Amino acid sequence: MRRINGSVIASLALVVTVGALAFPVWSYADRSGTAQANMAAGTVSTQWGPLTAADRDLIIRVRLAGLWELPAAEQAMQRSKSAKVKEAADHLIVGHKDLDQRVRAVAEQLNVELPNQPNAQQQGFLQQMSNATDDQYDRVWANLLRSAHGKIFPAIGTVRNMTENTLVRQLASDTNQTVLDHITMLEKTGQVDFDAIANGTI
Repeated sequence: MRRINGSVIASLALVVTVGALAFPVWSYADRSGTAQANMAAGTVSTQWGPLTAADRDLIIRVRLAGLWELPAAEQAMQRSKSAKVKEAADHLIVGHKDLDQRVRAVAEQLNVELPNQPNAQQQGFLQQMSNATDDQYDRVWANLLRSAHGKIFPAIGTVRNMTENTLVRQLASDTNQTVLDHITMLEKTGQVDFDAIANGTI
């Protein structure tokens, strides 16, 4: 009788242990859409394909770009006396308004939380533009924006190449076209210091 009781107790203990180990896996199995999962998980499953940390990073960076480049472009329309700078600014306004609508739609579908204000570095860029004297303004404006566009360009290509998520792939394609257009228009202003950009001093 003692052997039977011992076996029953041992079996029950084993079931309880396995259940305790399995519970966390089961209880979090369908929480891929939560903010915690977005922050902690490397990759989460979505109906559009896996969403990686790099995918989420691009979505956030696209949103951040619009948050400072749109006001920068609007400022240039007011301050610059150059027709070429104003033409570039117009391209930035149109491009970022469209891209911001796209990125917010994608973020909502993929449950990615977006920032609502530029980061500290971007706020610093805007301050530099505001502080520039009239004779410096066009050069400061064009170089800060051209440098920023050049830095995100490779990241867009990498995500476009690697992502398995169809929404992110389309966003990367749209962003790539917009950024290339902006780079081209900024360079047409004649204000870009290519040596400084190549040396990383901007």
